[in-house]
Amino acid sequence: MTITAHDIPVWIDPQDTECWFPDISLALTEPNGLLAIGGNLSAQCLLSAYEHGIFPWYSDNQPILWWSPDPRSVLFPNQLKVSRSLTKTINKNIFTITLDTAFAQVIEACSAPRPDAAGTWITREMKEAYCLLFELGHAHSAEAWFNGELAGGLYGVAIGRVFFGESMFYRQRDASKAAFIYLVRQLNSWGYRLIDCQIASQHLANLGAREIGRREFCQILADACKLPGHPAPWQFDDTFNPAVR
Repeated sequence: MTITAHDIPVWIDPQDTECWFPDISLALTEPNGLLAIGGNLSAQCLLSAYEHGIFPWYSDNQPILWWSPDPRSVLFPNQLKVSRSLTKTINKNIFTITLDTAFAQVIEACSAPRPDAAGTWITREMKEAYCLLFELGHAHSAEAWFNGELAGGLYGVAIGRVFFGESMFYRQRDASKAAFIYLVRQLNSWGYRLIDCQIASQHLANLGAREIGRREFCQILADACKLPGHPAPWQFDDTFNPAVR
């Protein structure tokens, strides 16, 4: 079957086990990146989507929407930027940072409604799907703890040497940033090529994220996703030094 731009967004049968997606170059420009509707959140479909530069993003009252925006916000791990004030916070060891120790708690916290937004896009079926990915070793979390309580964190999906960031949350100032910085520095030491930030934001730009074209993004995925990733569960290397300068 030949798909053209006039057919986008394509409807995908939720019972389809092949996890077929149209060429991302056909994605709409308005809304930016919308490619397909429907399908399912099986581990096979999610991993296939990410590997091809596609991610799900929708609300409770919608079918699954699949996106591949152009340009794409990314962070190259060796280009992480840490402000002077955040450096001081990190070096004070205010937070204890862990990896893969509280994935379900992190995604639950990320799904809570935000003060500046109505509802949440992390639906119940999304949480169940990503928790399964975590159990299978494909999804990961970074947690920031303060006095034994979860103060912030983030989660995402790893394929090869690419980490696809999904969402962050914080209950205490700089907690999610600290978790992110620790994670990026560890991924850099493991040889990860790219962190997908999906949509540009000033928050991520301040940490070194920038936009690249979708074509370049997918060229990087084609190589980096085939490289051997770090085995699950993730934990910091014994030689990992959290201090930044």
